[in-house]
Amino acid sequence: MTDRRGLKMTQEQAASPEVELEDFGMDAAAELEEMRAERDEMRDKFMRALAEAENSRKRADRDRKEAELYGSTRLARDLLPVHDNLSRALQAIPEESRAASAALIEGVELTLRELTNVMTRHGITTISPAIGDVFDPQLHQAMFEAPLPGTKAGQIIQVMTEGFLLHDRLLRPAQVGVSSTPG
Repeated sequence: MTDRRGLKMTQEQAASPEVELEDFGMDAAAELEEMRAERDEMRDKFMRALAEAENSRKRADRDRKEAELYGSTRLARDLLPVHDNLSRALQAIPEESRAASAALIEGVELTLRELTNVMTRHGITTISPAIGDVFDPQLHQAMFEAPLPGTKAGQIIQVMTEGFLLHDRLLRPAQVGVSSTPG
C-alpha cells in the first residue's frame, strides 16, 4: 500500500490516521489549519449572505406595504381641491336661492358626500379644527395671527380650509387663523 506521497505503508500505518499525520508532519497540520480557516471564512460569508437576504426580504416587504398605503398620495392631493371647491360652492349659495335651486344643491351635496366616502374608503380623513381649538403645528398651518379679545394666544380663531390625512401621514394641513392675544 502507498500513501498520498507514493511512499510504501504497512497495513497498520494505513489504518491509523495519527501515523499518517506524523508522516506528513507540518505540511498536513498546516493544510488542515488552512482548510479550517477557509471553512470558517465560507461559513462567515454564508451567514452574512443569509442575513443580507433576510434584510432585503424585510425591506421589500416594508416597501410593498408602504406603497400599498401611500401609493395614492399624488392622486389624493389632486382630489383635495375638488373637495374644497364643492364645499365652497355649497357655502356660497345664498339662503334665498336655496329653494329655487334645491335639485342642483342636492346634486352637489350628493357629489361631495360620495367624494368624501371614496376618500374615507382609501384612508383619507378630514382634519376639521373648530374655533377655540388649540393650534397644533403638526396638523395646522397658521395663515395669520391676530389679537382677538376673549381668546388665549394659540387658539384657532378662523378656519380657512380643512386639512387631510392619508392614514397617518399629513396630506395637507388645515389652514387656520390663530389668536395672538396675550394670556
